[in-house]
Amino acid sequence: MVSARPLDALRFPLRTAGFVGLTFGMYGLLEVDTAISPAADREVVLHTWMRRYGRALLKLYGLDVRAGGLLQGELAAGRAAGAADPAGAGYCPGRDAAGLGRLFVMNHRSALDIMITLAFFEATVVSRADLAGWPVIGMAARRVGTLFVDRSSKRSGSAVVQAMSSALKGGRGVMVYPEGTTFAGDEVRPFRAGGFTAACRVGAEIVPVGLVYGGAESSYADESFTTHMARVSRARRIPVALEVGAPIATVGQDVGEVRDESHRAVQALVRRARARLAADG
Repeated sequence: MVSARPLDALRFPLRTAGFVGLTFGMYGLLEVDTAISPAADREVVLHTWMRRYGRALLKLYGLDVRAGGLLQGELAAGRAAGAADPAGAGYCPGRDAAGLGRLFVMNHRSALDIMITLAFFEATVVSRADLAGWPVIGMAARRVGTLFVDRSSKRSGSAVVQAMSSALKGGRGVMVYPEGTTFAGDEVRPFRAGGFTAACRVGAEIVPVGLVYGGAESSYADESFTTHMARVSRARRIPVALEVGAPIATVGQDVGEVRDESHRAVQALVRRARARLAADG
């Protein structure tokens, strides 16, 4: 009989191979679907395949996501506003009832956060600039319209704020991790202003999101990306709680006040998610 430890060690190479296969396979299917779809439907096609890809990755990596808040209740409002979910499960539409894009803000704990974002949020992700050049991951990120920012460059930061403003004004959702990098634990660190500046500039609503992991430690902190993924890949199952809060209005609001309100909301949602995960066992 094979012990659990060798099986745990095998999960990393097996899941890595599965990740590569899923990425290239779904990339090809996306391109085919895009080629045969009317130009007006291509944004819908893109987000449909992003959700399918995200949910396939959740299964591959054993992420058991329990979603609450907006994902349980106010999704009905998104459906009533004409948002369908071709992928077959609940998600947060990227635009409000008036057609303006939403800014989603979430605490950042792991590389696994990206999979959860793809699976549950109709949004373009803002990510670190060097990701664009990574093998496989960079290709997928570029294809789905990721906005890349070099946090050490003021010019890059200004360009991304402008790109976020344009996306929101054009009805595209945007996901930011405003802490700027990943951290361990449930304390939400101070938020950077960029995304909030973009939202206030166009009057886009902000949707706060709180995320926690259970079981084996999943935070990506003082280690390489490969070491992080090797560690989280060894887990058979990782429980996750996701709480989505009520939208925060930005029209006529000060950027700093909106940022602080969003920070308080995300922290409260993280606490709620942790309590629910503990109650679920």
